[in-house]
Amino acid sequence: MPNADDELKQLKQVLEIPSGREWEATVRLLLRLIGEDPNREGLRRTPLRVKRSFQYLTSGYRLDPAKILNRSFKVKHDEMVIVKDIDVWSLCEHHLLPFFGKCHIAYMPDKRIVGLSKIPRLVDAFARRLQVQERLTVQIAEAINEHLKPLGVACVIEASHLCMMMRGVQKQNARAVTSSMLGLFRTDVKTRSEFLTLIRSELA
Repeated sequence: MPNADDELKQLKQVLEIPSGREWEATVRLLLRLIGEDPNREGLRRTPLRVKRSFQYLTSGYRLDPAKILNRSFKVKHDEMVIVKDIDVWSLCEHHLLPFFGKCHIAYMPDKRIVGLSKIPRLVDAFARRLQVQERLTVQIAEAINEHLKPLGVACVIEASHLCMMMRGVQKQNARAVTSSMLGLFRTDVKTRSEFLTLIRSELA
């Protein structure tokens, strides 16, 4: 059974085909299977557009979270750091349909902080992959926990899923909320409550 590293290498090889012939042939086949004519004017360049689109939407596979968080700073700051309202766009790995929403992240520094812009970049590194919201939430929190070694990390994502809105149950107003609490955010009720209170207006 291939491990995650082997699967990642295979995916990179597919995404980085210089000629794109395999991409274009696959999209042309898909168009034929749904009853379309890939040679008609409006679809002639669709295979190339799809290739470029998917290369961008899955560009997170080619980003290293460790490199994003590798530069941190020593500070005498032990209060909660929150970056909220981070836009999240990702592709559901079950149907290749988008899910999108907001991500709220907090951590309690233990002598080190990271530049605030690194947090949204980290979110993009994991979101621009084939995902499920539950795993995405955990991956973000665990990456910060591993590379910054803070006293605690919290990540909450609220998202709408087109796989529920456009097909299946077709519920337009259903939203999924997932959370990952590590360290003090898991063990200390006061810390967790403070974080949830600060972001509650966004979850209402």
